[in-house]
Amino acid sequence: MATILAIESSCDEMSVAILRDQKELLANVVASQIDIHKQYGGVVPEIASRKHVECVSAVLREALQTAGIAVDEIDAIAVTKGPGLVGSLHVGMQEAKTLAIALHKPLIGVHHIAGHIYANAIENTIHYPCLALVVSGGHTELVYMASEFQFEVIGQTFDDAIGEAYDKVGRVLHLPYPGGPVIDKMAHVGKHSYKLPVPLDDGSYNFSFSGLKSAVINLNHKYEQRGETINMDDLACSFQDVAVEALSSKALKAAHDLKVKEIIVAGGVSANKGLREKMANSDIPVIFPPMKYCTDNAAMIASAASVMYKYKKFSPLDISVKPDYDLEKESVGV
Repeated sequence: MATILAIESSCDEMSVAILRDQKELLANVVASQIDIHKQYGGVVPEIASRKHVECVSAVLREALQTAGIAVDEIDAIAVTKGPGLVGSLHVGMQEAKTLAIALHKPLIGVHHIAGHIYANAIENTIHYPCLALVVSGGHTELVYMASEFQFEVIGQTFDDAIGEAYDKVGRVLHLPYPGGPVIDKMAHVGKHSYKLPVPLDDGSYNFSFSGLKSAVINLNHKYEQRGETINMDDLACSFQDVAVEALSSKALKAAHDLKVKEIIVAGGVSANKGLREKMANSDIPVIFPPMKYCTDNAAMIASAASVMYKYKKFSPLDISVKPDYDLEKESVGV
């Protein structure tokens, strides 16, 4: 086993974690910028990368202090290599390369989505074959995993990711950023009283949320033009019910078709209470990461890197960050 120091900086969180023997999390420090970007209604890439530069050393120092270990006890340095915001990714990558060179330790470049998937392994055991339902601001995918660190993308969104749809609906409804958690809370107050289209109800494993998002926006606009008041809680509930049904029904169909042992949910939207409640009724076991590992954090990167370390999937020091790394090519043996 190994002690992994991991860095995650793909968007607006700078995080450093230290994980020992795949399960013992010694530190997971996260510096969030949500209050900064809230005033803009979304993440501003230039600001995100600049703030990462300002805090990366402090976050690293705090993680080492929290873990109570010396840097020479680290066996490998892991870092998110993509997907993500290029400027933000570069900050984490340069820090990781510097540490790897200075400490003479192997470097492990981790795919961001692999990190989200293996966030489930920190406090749970993943049973293969399994199906990962990846739900975040930038991704909505179904990933079949026949065995450990084997990825086959069998379904994906044709347009908006689910988290993106939530945030766009929240922005039009003048809700605080990020809109997803706010809509989730409102949905549990309201009732499903507005008729909205079921997105891409075609029997496939793919997703589409652009039409559903547009339907909510158009419905709200129609009420505004008529001078009528729309029930925001009911609209949030109607939107979430349809969105969550699309996610869960396609995941369950794929899980049954592929005869998997369990479904694992990954990504920031895995924190959604409505999705958790819906998936809890599944006849196939479903595991969610603990809430603290749902959004971007370095613990999930360390978890994936621990598996990669076992298979000696190390990266060269001239590795580059990319916003579009192919998850399937990250598989062991590829």
